[in-house]
Amino acid sequence: MEVLPISNETYNNEEDWDCPDYPDSTEPALVEALSKRLEAELREAKNTHLMVGEVLLPNGLTRRIAQDVFSMADNEPYGLRGCALYINFEGEGINKKISTFRCDPSTPPTFEVYLTLKQSTAGWNNFLPQFLKKITRGGAVMISSEYQLQLKKLFRSSLY
Repeated sequence: MEVLPISNETYNNEEDWDCPDYPDSTEPALVEALSKRLEAELREAKNTHLMVGEVLLPNGLTRRIAQDVFSMADNEPYGLRGCALYINFEGEGINKKISTFRCDPSTPPTFEVYLTLKQSTAGWNNFLPQFLKKITRGGAVMISSEYQLQLKKLFRSSLY
């Protein structure tokens, strides 16, 4: 093999060797897919676990959560594919696990993320008397814009 010198480029310092940062085209698609999956899981939980007619979310909440989970997965061996997500809900006397899913069922989970959604205390339904809240069980639950994410690694390695 012959090595030919190239003289039309000069590299004076380390910055000249750096490649430009190209945006990762898969990131927005993965975040959007996870956001849609979170919405679907909340729709399912609305009827099965929360027993309400409506679940009201702040605008962009699932997208922010998906972005945070995506950034947590950045240091994981399989990335977002290795995520098992547990969704919990805390409300008026309620503390329930409402959903569990793996981002990629064909990939073994390498980490778990526990998402805790909280009921909003600033809604109109706080003014209703307690007995009316129980009667209107088919009403609405308002989710707060505050949430909590906890990461639990399922492996040990000196590399990570």
